[in-house]
Amino acid sequence: MKKVFYLNTCDTCRKILAQFDLTDWELREIKKEPITKEELAEMHKKTKSYEALFSKKSTQIKLRGLDVKALTEKDCKELLLDHYTFLKRPVFITDNEIFVGNDKKNLETLRMFFGVS
Repeated sequence: MKKVFYLNTCDTCRKILAQFDLTDWELREIKKEPITKEELAEMHKKTKSYEALFSKKSTQIKLRGLDVKALTEKDCKELLLDHYTFLKRPVFITDNEIFVGNDKKNLETLRMFFGVS
């Protein structure tokens, strides 16, 4: 399995995806085709945390009046399944590894994985 979950309207996602050869990867635009329960379960199995997959920058947090500090793992899971903007992007997932988000450390690890400097 080689999948990338991303948002087409996200400049950061587009910049990151452009750095790598994704010829044999399945690209999933999460607004058009939201993640499934099974895919979220697979991501959770690799991260051991729904919070690790949860974007605290989602516009939905303010719109819904959510207190991010009060969210439980169950809340994060339900929100991730409810609206695509709650997923930290992009998510690269293989049979053995997962790379979540666009923080500097994750991007460095992703570049090493792809052999790009």
